Amino acid sequence: MKIRRSERLIDITHYLLERPHTLIPLTFFAKRYESAKSSISEDLGIIRRTFATRGTGILETVPGAAGGVRFIPTISEEEAKQFITEMTVRLAEQSRLLPGGYVYLSDLLGQPEVLRQVGRLIATQYVDQKIDAVMTVATKGVPIAQSVSMYLNVPFVIVRRDSKITEGSTVSVNYVSGSSERVEKMELSKRSLPRGARVLVVDDFMKGGGTVNGMRSLITEFEAELVGITVFAESTFDGPRAIDDYTALLSVDKVNSQSDTIHVKAGNYLQRAFKH
Repeated sequence: MKIRRSERLIDITHYLLERPHTLIPLTFFAKRYESAKSSISEDLGIIRRTFATRGTGILETVPGAAGGVRFIPTISEEEAKQFITEMTVRLAEQSRLLPGGYVYLSDLLGQPEVLRQVGRLIATQYVDQKIDAVMTVATKGVPIAQSVSMYLNVPFVIVRRDSKITEGSTVSVNYVSGSSERVEKMELSKRSLPRGARVLVVDDFMKGGGTVNGMRSLITEFEAELVGITVFAESTFDGPRAIDDYTALLSVDKVNSQSDTIHVKAGNYLQRAFKH
């Protein structure tokens, strides 16, 4: 059924937003709206310019008979700065301080709007790299991994610290917890990662980096490739970390348990994601 151009623009935009990193042939839209390819191309030009102006993302054109358009979600540097600044304020709230220098995050990472923005930020950092899977460890990193995987349109896999019969055969590794210095175990289903997969590791909070280092060891066991590591927040840590190449959106650099005060600043995300 032929529809008006305004309705067509809305429907194309919605279709693209719902299918990030998916190549869609122009012929699909032409048949869907009973319109000429030239008209569809004009529509896509309008959408492309709007996405670029608003910082929504990139509308990539792939030429050739097998080509089409692909929507790549991103976030602008200005919007990323605004979000990180807001999070530094919210994370510094006095009531968030937990024993051991940890910071309570569950309420923030349970809010859809926060998760949506975190997913966009992390996906933007890896927009130019091929990612086959997003990995995290149960349980608090799961919503972050799900959000990132949605924007990258790839699966996410969950590493567990205990056996689940529903996971089938697993691969396990021992690792040293960076904060407690205990030897612990984590495992992942053998069906989770194919050999050679390019993996992005995400997590909610990092102190010594032992957990993230354990996931790096698991990736090696699967003969897969670690592409990058990004955490929502890191904290100061006495001694060397188990990893040194990572990105943090936020950094908890000062914690005073006596006065119950937390000082939070921006992590290294902005420097690493927006290289000028």
